[in-house]
Amino acid sequence: MLIKRPPDVRSSEITDQAVYLRRREFMQVACGTVAGAILAGCGEDQVAAGQASRRFGGVRAGPFGTDDTKTPYQTIASYNNFYEFGSDKSDPARYAGTLKTRPWTIRIDGEVEKPANYGIEDFIAPHTLEERVYRLRCVEGWSMVIPWIGFPLSEVIKQAQPGAGAAFVEFTTLFAPEQMPGQRTRILEWPYVEGLRLDEAMHPLTILAVGLYGDVLPNQDGAPLRLVVPWKYGFKSIKSIVRIRLTAHQPGTTWSKMAPSEYGFYSNVNPAVDHPRWSQATERRLGEFLRRKTLMFNGYGDQVASLYAGMDLKRNY
Repeated sequence: MLIKRPPDVRSSEITDQAVYLRRREFMQVACGTVAGAILAGCGEDQVAAGQASRRFGGVRAGPFGTDDTKTPYQTIASYNNFYEFGSDKSDPARYAGTLKTRPWTIRIDGEVEKPANYGIEDFIAPHTLEERVYRLRCVEGWSMVIPWIGFPLSEVIKQAQPGAGAAFVEFTTLFAPEQMPGQRTRILEWPYVEGLRLDEAMHPLTILAVGLYGDVLPNQDGAPLRLVVPWKYGFKSIKSIVRIRLTAHQPGTTWSKMAPSEYGFYSNVNPAVDHPRWSQATERRLGEFLRRKTLMFNGYGDQVASLYAGMDLKRNY
């Protein structure tokens, strides 16, 4: 069917195609805002009620927390970017039940003195679990505040004993198309790969998360093990990790290879460096109606700005 544009409609009044295609995401954010407002009064015990609880014991309060209002559990577990299960924000919650998180093996190798394979229980057992309430800022302009349960990545790296040539850390997500339907598409190059500079990986803010709100991670949030790097955009915090490899050279990462002009290796939260298709100066916290100003390094500048002393953060985006 051919639809003609009336001659009295100016080009400036026509909705941009990119905006039109993102209408569904906008509606989901709006719905998440309403749901967040309704659920904001729930305490942690109420949030867990009705869930198939698998709560961790002996969790201590960790450093670097925030007093920001926590995003409700239901919002965290229903609004996700996890392309292995689909590109729509609701797809991970809908389809991630197919992911089998036991047994689960993590391989540590590369430029290390002690390469090893670990089962997930053996991987977690030596570490004291902490609750870290961190802000999570997505490159698309929305954010959450999440009470993660985890431990510093530096403990794992130290145990592996980095070699003299180690300068970067590469992370790889599980590749299992039979469990992850999004991997049957070509929307991204699989498996998903991310990376950090070694000093970023060793920073005490950087953690491996195994839970949130006191429970084990929901599949859609990266079970059974994910990275959390709170001063970087969310896609850097890779989910469902099966391999941690130390390297001498900067690893090629999935989004940086897919769209290098849009997703740089560093991807530090920076309100002064816009994404080519939208501003990064403000963000919408899920559960709030109004947008708020984006904070440099997502508000963690006092802790991490020294990592980038002398660097051009517009060039090294």
